[in-house]
Order: sequence, then structure tokens, then C-alpha cells
Amino acid sequence: MIKTLMHTNLYLTNMQSKYVGKVREVYHIENDILIMVATDRLSAFDVVLPKGIPYKGQILNQLATKMLRETEDIVPNWLLSSPDPNVSIGKSCEPFKIEMVIRGYLAGHAARIYKSGLRELCGESLSEGMKENDKLPSPIITPATKAEMGHDEDISRDEIINQGIVSEKDYILLEKYTYQLYERGTKIAKKQGLILVDTKYEFGKTNRGEIVLIDEIHTPDSSRYFYESGYYERQKHGKTQKQLSKEFVRQWLISEGFQGLSGQNLPVMDDKIVTSISERYIEIYEKITGQKFIKAPINKISERIQNNILSFLKTI
Repeated sequence: MIKTLMHTNLYLTNMQSKYVGKVREVYHIENDILIMVATDRLSAFDVVLPKGIPYKGQILNQLATKMLRETEDIVPNWLLSSPDPNVSIGKSCEPFKIEMVIRGYLAGHAARIYKSGLRELCGESLSEGMKENDKLPSPIITPATKAEMGHDEDISRDEIINQGIVSEKDYILLEKYTYQLYERGTKIAKKQGLILVDTKYEFGKTNRGEIVLIDEIHTPDSSRYFYESGYYERQKHGKTQKQLSKEFVRQWLISEGFQGLSGQNLPVMDDKIVTSISERYIEIYEKITGQKFIKAPINKISERIQNNILSFLKTI
């Protein structure tokens, strides 16, 4: 089986702290610099799966870097450079404790909520008579709290402000940026024959008080895409939409009896399913960018990452 990057152990003499997330590992070094390494770990239903997916970290990092650069005229972002296919380096900031999820279609979590009989999500009303994957009358923001471990939780705009999680002044700006980013992401997707169904954005505040876009954007881990061609025909006849996202992983887990609930066990991931997931991620990269995916050398991936980071740090 192809080697994957499941963990990192960078040696940095000026390291101040390390944070290990579900997929990324973040090193905080002096001068308010963050080093973010995208591993090949895969999470679904807020659980990290037992096997890594070859090239997944590279795909996510390179997609996120590209999308950050294509949206920096809308909102400043944290990124300074990407010195390695799996690495982004940027400005440290204090993250807001919410994710700004925006939905243009009744899909994924929203569809599951709707199917349960509820007609409201995060304080946003959902019209009667809709079916899964229908386009919403207009995009809605359905925020979620950020969980370090376990499940993220839905939360409304009013709850966020009333609980003091984010000030009203800052939240208004986060809303503005979220709508603008989704509009831009929709236009980028359309050029590639795709529909940006839903996505999420994360923001932080620098020590100068500036709100910046952080983490990844418009990747298959944070977004759902449909193929535009045939979308309306498939909806008309009640057929499953052809999509590019991590939803295929969730559906595989569901078919194996796992949804991250208490008492459920993760299914066995054999080489066949791991390879198929990797191939789907490569397909997603090539479709979203319109570019051929070039696999980075992975024989000594940890050494490669370490050397590339150290070389870049000498320049700043």
C-alpha cells in the first residue's frame, strides 16, 4: 500500500506550541507564525478513520492555497506561503469559535434534518414541499460550534451573539464575508461545470484586530459540489445527484452501519476502499481546478516536509 502521512513530529527550535486537529497539525512558532500541515487522515461524522488516504493532504492543501489566493480581494487571509505540497505557513490569529456554514441547496446535514420533519435549521426556516438536493430560494447561513473532539453543534445567529461567542459587530462582518465568498466560490465552480452546493468558512482575528479568513476553503472536505450538467433533469426524476465531495465517504460509512453514534463501530477499511477514496479525491482536485494532479514524492515525506519548512523559514 502507498505510504501515507498520518502524523508529524517536526523539529523546530523556535516552536511554542503544537495543536493536533482531526486532519491538520498546526505548529505555532515565534513571531506569530503558524505552520499548518495537512495530513492524509480522513474524518467523517467527526471521527478520524483508522487509515490514511494517499495524497489527500497534498490535495487539500493545494486546493485551499489556490482558493485562498483567488479570494484575497474579498477578505484578507492568514496565508504567507506554501513551501511544501502538504504545508501552508501564515499569520497566527485567534480563531472565532464558530464555523460559518452556508448552504445553497437542501443537501447533506440539512436534508437529513428536513427528512426528520424539522423545518428550521439554526434559526433559518425551510420551506415545505422541498426534496433532497433542491435549490434553496436563497443561500442560508447555518453556523456550527467548533468541537476539538466529538460533534460540532448547530447554533443560530441569535444564540451566538446572545451567548457572547462572537460580538454582533464582528458577526455582521463574518456574515458579509461568508455571502461574498460563497458567491465567488459559486462562480469559480460554474467555470468548471460544477455547482457549489454548500461549504464552510472559518475566520480569526489577528493581534491587530483584523478579521482574516483561515484554514481551508472550497475543498472537498469543507464543501459539497454537484455536476451542473444534468442537475435539473436528475432532480425532476428524483435521481441521485452526481457530486464531488466527501459525502461518498459518509454514504459508505452509513451503508456499513456507522454514523458516529454511541455503540457503533468503524467498518474495516481494506486497500480497495482506501485506493478508491484516493482516486475520488484526485478526481475532485482535477475537476475543481481544471488541472492535472501531480503527485509529490512520498518515499521520505516527513523528511521532505521538514526540509522545505526549514528552507522557507530561513527567508523570513
